[in-house]
Amino acid sequence: MTTSSKGITLGDPIPWFRANHIATGKPEVDIHVSAGRWIVLAFLGSLEEPQAQARLSTLVQQAALFTEDHLIVYVVLSKPPAHALALLSMTGPVLKFIADYDGSIGGPYGANEKPRTIALDPMLRAIADIPWDHPDGHDNVLRGLLQNLPSVDNSAGVPMTAPALIVPRVFDFPLCDVLVGLYEQIGGSDSGFMEDHDGKTATVSVHSKKRRKDMIVALPELRERIRERIVTRLLPAIELYFQFKATRMDRYIVSCYDSETGGYFHRHRDNLNAGAEHRRFAVSLNLNSNYEGCDLIFPEFGRRTYRAPGGGAIVFSCGALHEVTPIRKGKRYAFIPFLYSEAEAKIRLENNARLHEGEMLYRADQDRLFPE
Repeated sequence: MTTSSKGITLGDPIPWFRANHIATGKPEVDIHVSAGRWIVLAFLGSLEEPQAQARLSTLVQQAALFTEDHLIVYVVLSKPPAHALALLSMTGPVLKFIADYDGSIGGPYGANEKPRTIALDPMLRAIADIPWDHPDGHDNVLRGLLQNLPSVDNSAGVPMTAPALIVPRVFDFPLCDVLVGLYEQIGGSDSGFMEDHDGKTATVSVHSKKRRKDMIVALPELRERIRERIVTRLLPAIELYFQFKATRMDRYIVSCYDSETGGYFHRHRDNLNAGAEHRRFAVSLNLNSNYEGCDLIFPEFGRRTYRAPGGGAIVFSCGALHEVTPIRKGKRYAFIPFLYSEAEAKIRLENNARLHEGEMLYRADQDRLFPE
């Protein structure tokens, strides 16, 4: 399989894009969130063309191979379909129809000049570029490709491990018990997440993507105790193994995933909007261990789960795609801050102008791990 003279190069990371649903016109796909599966981008142009209909039929015939943890397909259309609502019956988690009416998605892939199908690996790198006039026959090549894709866990040919650092014994058990007890006494509030709307960042709460309650740790003496443990027990490991010197910590919160309400957090990255661009490393520090489920997964590296011991932390890049699996039994309590440095503090201060009205503005003297 060869690349076109214009477009992607096989083996390279592909450009990220956000696309709208063909029927609703609302954002449907953030390609970076789709990582962790094999992905087919079928640039069909207009479904009014008989050849485009034939290409779609070939894809649908392979539907038994599509699963959320293995292979998903995005059909990219350059013109509004005559029967958009009829396509909704075919739409689901593994097959979506998205709009590219201005050609902004297809351009970087060379699909505006010539219709083609492009396949991506779980790390969003192009592995196949199949133009419709492929000498071996587009449909035959695509069919052979789809039928021979290995599982995501075997996508590299060797076992994959996420670049996550587990550091045990950061918090002692008495501190864990104090934080859990305080949460049980005070309770938490519904935890949202940040999204960009009209160029500005706002906190939203969508239970189909995240279900968790958080409590802010406000007591100065307790915050100081936490800060001291992070500085003396966690930061040296981060500097040694990640070569990053953190000087600030965003958030002192205790989070609770409760099996009674179905706690979980859908796949996401932690640094992709104005309210979060300053974040460099995420910390997930478990305060208890007597629960089932609610583990971390890094989809780009397979379906393996990760869990820190009680009092221990997992540290990973805020750019890593990750999810928290649904909690099956009990409650999981965790301390979940973000680490950054003085360079990112300047970015965060500048990004105050990009926050929606009502969002908490950042102050230059905030979050210091080494108070002057």
